[in-house]
Order: sequence, then C-alpha cells, then structure tokens
Amino acid sequence: MSTPTPDGPAPDDVRVRLDLAYAGTHFAGWAAQPRLRTVQGVLEDALATVLRSGPTGAAAPRLTVAGRTDAGVHARGQVAHVDVPRGPWEALPGRSDREPGRALVDRLAGVLPPDVVVHRAAEAPAGFDARFSAAARTYRYRIADDHALRDPLRREWVLWNRRPLDAAAMDAAVQPMLGLHDFAAFCKPRDGATTIRELSRFTWERPDAGPDAGLVVATVVADAFCHSMVRALVGISLAVGEGRRGPEAPAEVLAGRNRSAAAAVAPARGLTLEKVDYPPDDELAARATRIRARRSADEVAPPR
Repeated sequence: MSTPTPDGPAPDDVRVRLDLAYAGTHFAGWAAQPRLRTVQGVLEDALATVLRSGPTGAAAPRLTVAGRTDAGVHARGQVAHVDVPRGPWEALPGRSDREPGRALVDRLAGVLPPDVVVHRAAEAPAGFDARFSAAARTYRYRIADDHALRDPLRREWVLWNRRPLDAAAMDAAVQPMLGLHDFAAFCKPRDGATTIRELSRFTWERPDAGPDAGLVVATVVADAFCHSMVRALVGISLAVGEGRRGPEAPAEVLAGRNRSAAAAVAPARGLTLEKVDYPPDDELAARATRIRARRSADEVAPPR
C-alpha cells in the first residue's frame, strides 16, 4: 500500500471508513502490541486476509482509530479508517452485485472472532480522518449497586459496586468539571501529550426505564480524552457517591492538577465507547487540519 499524504490517502488508494463494535474483555486494548491480543491487531490481520495484502509482499493494512480504548474497555460505536489500494477494493464484490463496502463487511464476518464486529464499511468522504476529524466522543459507564440488579449475563460490561450510590450527589459534584480544563489529575502521564480537554457533558443518572433501568450510569462527552481519563473521573465520582469524599472533591482535585490526590481509577469493564460524532462532510478536512496542527503544537510545547 502506498504512503498516505498528511491530508488523505495516497493517489492510488481508497480511504475506507469502518464502523465497528467489540467486547473488550479479552483484549489488551485497541492498540497493536507484540504478543498481545488487541483489537487493532485482530482487525488488521483480518483485513490482510480478506484483501490478500500479506502474501503479495505489499504492506499490511494499517488502521487509524477515533479512540484508542484501554484493556477491557468496550466499544459499541467505534470508528476507524484504512487506506486500501483501489484495485483490491473494487475487486471485493467478485461476481456479485454488492457494493465493495458490503462485500468487505461480509468477508470480515467470516474471519473475525465473535467479539469484534464491523457493521459498516464505505468509501470515506474527502478529507475524512477517523481520529482528527472527530468532533466528539461519547462514553458511558454502567454500575449496579443493588443485588437485585446484579445480572450475571451482563457482568462483563456492568460494574458491581458493593455500596449503594447517591447518583444525584455524584451528578451535582461533577458539574464544575464541564468546559475547557487541564485534566492532569485525571490522566495517566504520557511524554509530550497535552492533558487539556473540553468536557461538554458529564452526567450521572439512574434511569427509570430501558435496558439500563435501575443502574447508575455516567455519560461523558468530550472533544477527546487522555489516557485513563474517563475511568479516573468515574473513580472520583464513586468516592462521592459512597460518601468517602465530599461533593467539592472533583472540582478541588481538578484545580490541583495532582494525580495523587484523585481516587483510584474505576475498573475497565463498566466503560463503553458509545459513539463518535463528526462534522458535516464539507467540514471534515478543515477540522482534521486544525486538530492535527493543534495536537502537534501541544506535543512540542505541552501546557503547564
């Protein structure tokens, strides 16, 4: 496969958007790592098989993802892109009348393990970048704090909390965290990476109806998240909900920017990436260029 340009695929390639879901329980996170089972590794191997890129000596498919989830974190609405040579892309349907994207989804279903599903594949609009074009990521964290709600069939994606939680107190305590802040106290440090993020929504509720009825559910939306940020936000919220920390704790920890003052991060299994939002097609390229430049500047001179 040819080398992509900074703003899009190489001239002879097609950029393909993939919409996918996975159960993170048996994965060591999204990002490919030697000798570990990861979502990226499994999916790239499947793409290489379907596109037959490996045996020909061509470079294997390389995925770019909207959000690199940690080990054990699930995704219901993950988005990635891959640049595919036009020849293999157009040859995917074979003699059928399927679109290439539909043919790719069908073929991947035959080689992927059952804990990864690609729901949709299609040629991406001009300027699309799964990571840099994204406008917002939405995560939810689900907790059962009552024995009556402890369902063994959903034990892999709902956290069991032994103490009852005050969802209203948790919700009130996290509202001061909305907006643009330095979330250093809630991020695992990474060299050269900024910890400034903009939270547009952070709520805790106990739904009365629907599949999450009775659970304590957090919805967290931001332009982007740094490493372990959502689970750290959940951790401080649990401390408030159990009465171990006062309602002022989240705001004070945020202002102090000291990770040692935060509560322990919550377990991964309760966290799911629900969806990724993108701007209209005619704004994709401009956003990708703007976010890419901002991230590069942050990496050169991280905020203090």
